[in-house]
Amino acid sequence: MLPGDPARVDRIAEVLDDTKELAFNREFRSVKGTYKGIQVLAVSTGIGGASTAIAVEELARIGVKVMIRIGSCGALQPDIRLGDLILASGTVRDDGASASYAKPIYPAVPDTKLLFECIRAAENEKAACHVGITRSHDSFYIDEEEEVSKYWSERGVLGADMETAALFVIGGLRGVKTASILNTVVESEDKLEDHINDYTSGDQKMMHGEKLEILTALNAFVSYDQL
Repeated sequence: MLPGDPARVDRIAEVLDDTKELAFNREFRSVKGTYKGIQVLAVSTGIGGASTAIAVEELARIGVKVMIRIGSCGALQPDIRLGDLILASGTVRDDGASASYAKPIYPAVPDTKLLFECIRAAENEKAACHVGITRSHDSFYIDEEEEVSKYWSERGVLGADMETAALFVIGGLRGVKTASILNTVVESEDKLEDHINDYTSGDQKMMHGEKLEILTALNAFVSYDQL
């Protein structure tokens, strides 16, 4: 399980059994444990595609075969509210990390079976869930941010993060089964700089969304392991 924020590893550990912290260096913090009888490793990736790429590469090299990102995103559609989950069925590769691995025509998509198990798990948790295309990018603060967000919103993109494209592309190249579950922390009509601190201070709706994405990912692991 791949959260961005190292602090989110603590919230994952709360629902695991037999937990053990393994390492914490820079943005990379790792904890292992069990959930419903299966082994789970949680590793934070920090912010952005570059650090995510490092985490995915090194985990793949030690034999990890299934990875689910549990991150945060800004919504690009007006019907997506704070705390809603977005499950990425594909991602616009508007980032530098994935571009360093493959030409832009290479698709950034999750593993189909793993995505279906995430959808099923989210439905079982009765989470407000949206499935569709997301966008990965490299900065929240470009001068044309409003215009860029409007462009992708008009093309049906659900939300934006900074890591999913790198996960999907590298996973595809390295034979890793991947999925991405994103918790909405900024609504489409809000400015990021005005509302992102609500998440870090623990806004109730967004923290509930985080809990749901953790449980969704864990239960997706369990059901996928039984396929």
